[in-house]
Amino acid sequence: MKTKIFFYIALLPLLFTGCNLNNNISDASGTFEVDEVIVSSEVPGKIMTLNIEEGAILKKDTIVGVIDSIPLALQKAQVEATIGALQQKTMDVGPQVKVLKDQIAVQKTQLANAFSEKARTERLIKADAATTKQLDDWNTQIAVLEKQIAVNVQQIKVQETTVGTQNNSVMSEYKPLKKSVAQINDQLRRTNIRNPINGTVLTKYAMAGEVTTAGKALYKIGDLSVITLRAYITGTQLAQVKLNQNVKVLVDNNASSYRTYPGVITYISDKAEFTPKTIQTKDERANLVYAIKIHVKNDGYLKIGMYGEVEFN
Repeated sequence: MKTKIFFYIALLPLLFTGCNLNNNISDASGTFEVDEVIVSSEVPGKIMTLNIEEGAILKKDTIVGVIDSIPLALQKAQVEATIGALQQKTMDVGPQVKVLKDQIAVQKTQLANAFSEKARTERLIKADAATTKQLDDWNTQIAVLEKQIAVNVQQIKVQETTVGTQNNSVMSEYKPLKKSVAQINDQLRRTNIRNPINGTVLTKYAMAGEVTTAGKALYKIGDLSVITLRAYITGTQLAQVKLNQNVKVLVDNNASSYRTYPGVITYISDKAEFTPKTIQTKDERANLVYAIKIHVKNDGYLKIGMYGEVEFN
């Protein structure tokens, strides 16, 4: 009888030790998540190719698909044709100006001859060989020629101003049209579906041959090389954690053992929230908890939604 009592007493420390291990295995717990990027089409059209599969690992800036670009190419050709037609709408003032300048040249020659004849007539009047009427006729002709020259000079200015205004009105469409070409070129570049980040395709939403719209999701991708454990702690545990703190992350390996990973706390919420129904904290009686995020390097075993636990010490 004494031997049995001693045996039970000897087992008591082991039982208490086992209970402590089970109850204090972690300081917080939560589930793994990853920053996901939903890749959408930037232009509407038919999906010509979409070379991705769920689970595929893609590199940043890889072209994974193409949207039909023929409508945009035709639109660009139409705008470029409109730009080319602008030159045909403009007027060349050169021929009209040349005619007026030729007239001025003739009139200046006639004016020079009139001044010469006027001077000769004045000399003849002094010698009583000509009349004052002849002198008046030359003065009249000189005045007429000077007015004609002045009118033609004014006509040149009017023609240049009028044609210049008309041409400016036509060519004012040039810059907006060139901007339209640049915009279409940008849309043509966006017909190539370019993968935005290094990561793994999580979900594929579209297939080649479908017609898509701008902003419609094509696939979802996430970087699984570093995965985030979102856990919750109570207010009394806030003093135990800080940003960039190294912690130990535990994940079930089998019924009796854990996988252990090093983690770093990258986020601590500054606002309390009610305990999520799916989360159990160390103090299950707490109504308010604080979210924390822990980055863990993924060896391929960790999956989104997997349950994990944290030890701060």
